[in-house]
Amino acid sequence: MPSDDINTADRIEKKLTAALAPDSVKVLDESHQHEGHAGHRPGGQTHFRVYIVAQAFVGKTRVDRHRMVNAILSDELKGGVHALAIHAQAPGEN
Repeated sequence: MPSDDINTADRIEKKLTAALAPDSVKVLDESHQHEGHAGHRPGGQTHFRVYIVAQAFVGKTRVDRHRMVNAILSDELKGGVHALAIHAQAPGEN
């Protein structure tokens, strides 16, 4: 896990913003909901939910959108993030 001074949720938001220039992005740390489950660690920062709306998703399938996000966050997924729920939409989608 990277040892900089920002938390994982902030790092996820910064990386997605830099890579996709989204209209909106919201990252929720849901680690507290997974205490006692696989992948949970003391201190949390293991389970996240991302809501992102970006022009980059226009014409992309749900799988393609998830692959894009996973590729951007590959270091986090290798280094401590156990679960990542992704809600990726193009502008105007509901």
